[in-house]
Amino acid sequence: MAPRRTLTRLLLAPATAVAALIGFAAAPAHAAVWSSSDQWGNYTTSDSYILYNNIWGSGAGAQTVWANSSSNWGVWANHPNTGGIKSYPNAKKIVNKSITSLSSLTSSYNVTVPSSGAYNTSYDIWDTDYDYEVMLWVNHNGAVGPLGTSQGTVTLGGHTWAVYKGDNGANQVFSFLRTSDSASGTVNILPILKWIKDTKGWWGNETIGDVQFGYEITSSQGGLDFRTNGFNVSSS
Repeated sequence: MAPRRTLTRLLLAPATAVAALIGFAAAPAHAAVWSSSDQWGNYTTSDSYILYNNIWGSGAGAQTVWANSSSNWGVWANHPNTGGIKSYPNAKKIVNKSITSLSSLTSSYNVTVPSSGAYNTSYDIWDTDYDYEVMLWVNHNGAVGPLGTSQGTVTLGGHTWAVYKGDNGANQVFSFLRTSDSASGTVNILPILKWIKDTKGWWGNETIGDVQFGYEITSSQGGLDFRTNGFNVSSS
């Protein structure tokens, strides 16, 4: 498993790294409201979701993200067939509520993903201090795997997950891998967060900051399309 993401992949990176990571291969054009091939290209939708191109890993190729809305966006990526995560293009909703103050936190997704390449389609949920990361893999393909050690399986939020717990040196990582791949569905996220807190005691009453959803891509040689046909996050 490659080293996990650090906070720099969420926001900024040295400008000198951009050319090396992006490369100069052209990506196909999309007739969309917004698109970007910039390493950290981002766009805020009218309903306050933030789209990130987010090419954060070493050895990356070309990648273009496009969006018509928070529920209609996608990415074309041409990353070499080498190990290590290259990018995590995603849509993000900011929650900023503690676990105990949340009465509900749910999300729905609908995606079209390629049959080749190495990637996972996942939620990436962070506390506001970025001390903890909760990943919910809804599907994956190729030579990819979670960080940490197996903690068994659990049925929560409408799905059955294989659970892993690890540490990337910067933050704790709790990974939940759906035991069968899914291209669409609804996840009740709050019971998962409460299970981590109340049943396992792995964290306290954390304030949940970002709920991200996207594609963690290790390889997509030749250029592959990942499409989000529907996505939303609801909290109260």
